[in-house]
This record gives sequence, structure tokens and C-alpha cells, in this order.
Amino acid sequence: MRHLLLPLFVLLFQFSSAQRMENASRSTTGYINADGRIENASRSTVGYITSNGRIENASRSTIGYINADGRIENASRSTVGYVNKDGRVENSGRSTIGYVNTDGRVENSGRSTVGYAAGIQKEWAAVVYFFFVFE
Repeated sequence: MRHLLLPLFVLLFQFSSAQRMENASRSTTGYINADGRIENASRSTVGYITSNGRIENASRSTIGYINADGRIENASRSTVGYVNKDGRVENSGRSTIGYVNTDGRVENSGRSTVGYAAGIQKEWAAVVYFFFVFE
């Protein structure tokens, strides 16, 4: 019996550590795991955010970076946007393009809700909702 419980615990822990992303209608669009693995709604891995801020596609090729100051860069290290401490998301020209609120609500620049990312770091949510497309 003990041999069956350990795999079950590992399986439950793996899925409980993933935070769900939803669209404005509250349909699941994907998951971000505690280790930075990004999954689509079918639970297929579509990308990664590494502990040092590197953003990778499913093939583990670098497509961007999250810097400690909230700056988001593409693979060429050109700035594509910013995530401010208050959750405001800006494009490279510093115009507001959206918000990641403390309650997990993700809004566009007009303050309309475009999704939900409760429990997900605001920088990670901004990467998925505003800067990179993971397929």
C-alpha cells in the first residue's frame, strides 16, 4: 500500500503546484507550474520561464528574458516591455498596454478583463498575456 501512496502523492503535488490561467470567460487557457513550465489547456508543455528569467519555447530555445527590474526583452535582448511593481504593463515606448492586478485579474489598457492568473507572479502573467505567444 505504501508503494502506491508515494506515486499518488507525487502526481497530486505536481498538479497542485500548477496555477491555472483563464480567459475573460473563465475558460482555462493554460497553466504555469511552480518550476516555470508553461502548459496549454491540454496540459502539453509549450514553454518555460527559468529561475534566472530566461523565457524559452517548447524546444527550449530562448525567446526572451525577464529582468529583475521588470524589463521584458526578446531573444535579441531588445526591450519589448515592462512590468511595473504596481502591476501595470507597458510596451517598449512606455505606453500602458495592460494590468496584472493583485487579485490575479488581467486587464487590457482600457481596464477590461482579458483573463485571470491568480497565484501567478505578475511578470510571468504579463509574459504570457501580453508579450509572447506559446503554442
